[in-house]
Amino acid sequence: MKNSIKKIAFALSCSWVMVSCNTETNTKATTTDADTTKYVMVIHGGAGTIEKSLMTPEKEKAYTAALTEALQAGYDLIKAGKTSVEAVQAAVNVMENSPLFNAGKGAVFTNAGKNELDASIMDGATLKAGAVAGVTNIKNPINAAIAVMEKSEHVMMVGKGAEQFAAGNGCDTVPQSYFFTQERWDQLQRTIQQEENGRAAFNEADVKKSKISGISDLDKKFGTVGAVALDAKGNLAAGTSTGGMTNKKYGRVGDSPIIGAGTYCNNATAGISCTGWGEYYIREVAANRMSSLIELKNLSIKEAAKQVIEEIGKLGGDGGIIGLNKEGQIAMEFNTSGMYRGTVDKNGKISIQIYK
Repeated sequence: MKNSIKKIAFALSCSWVMVSCNTETNTKATTTDADTTKYVMVIHGGAGTIEKSLMTPEKEKAYTAALTEALQAGYDLIKAGKTSVEAVQAAVNVMENSPLFNAGKGAVFTNAGKNELDASIMDGATLKAGAVAGVTNIKNPINAAIAVMEKSEHVMMVGKGAEQFAAGNGCDTVPQSYFFTQERWDQLQRTIQQEENGRAAFNEADVKKSKISGISDLDKKFGTVGAVALDAKGNLAAGTSTGGMTNKKYGRVGDSPIIGAGTYCNNATAGISCTGWGEYYIREVAANRMSSLIELKNLSIKEAAKQVIEEIGKLGGDGGIIGLNKEGQIAMEFNTSGMYRGTVDKNGKISIQIYK
């Protein structure tokens, strides 16, 4: 009897050890899986002074829903075997059609009370690229950029010529009134008042009541959108679209439509899209700088993105940068208090983040 009890006790102790070991192994496997998740798309909806204290649950829910819709639109095409360019277009179109972002429908106003939009796209497999700047009647500027890339011998077109070319190649045009949103208009008036009076007129606005962002008017450049996708064939594409900077003058153009500054894509390194103070991103040649750090210094995608943002910060600029490589690794770096951003992995799992 005693021997039987000893055998049972021994067997139970062995079982406990085996269960403990299996649990530990599973935990490690889960951690490893998380570290090696293969992403197929990363997007951003702008970086700026995005703070939890300035957010309402309703506003946070609205941004989360819009970013989720954009990622789902891109993922559905990737899953269907479409190209990375098509996936980027689909994701960016969703954000361009939302008044929440400074791109397309939600574009900010210039000093003259107009909307001037910019966009760019780049194909990582061929290094082909297309861009438009200063367009005023193109509903989805990213579509015009794709038309330039695919249906012309050029890389960038601007103003009336870009509008004529885009319209002639199937891009939807809209009246200027389409881009009018009251909050963007009010934002312009406060910014002009601030300049004229030499005081912080933006403090007169209740940021929490604003539907468009969790920020103050200080972030005149806020809201640029971008996406990077990896398709089933292993090809990357990156695209960026923006309404520019509130109260901009003299036909100012930022980094978003400039290949190498606001957008860059090369299968050998990464697809990259930027958001922030465009003048600094142009001086840094930010997107290409990140690609070069990966290629020439053998930095990881995250290390390269972090270094570029640090360098922009030292120049005096702020903003964010996203990237995706052929291995499905991502980077989402920024030096502001927040950046609307999200990812979707190869299995369709979507993740949205807003704050630091």
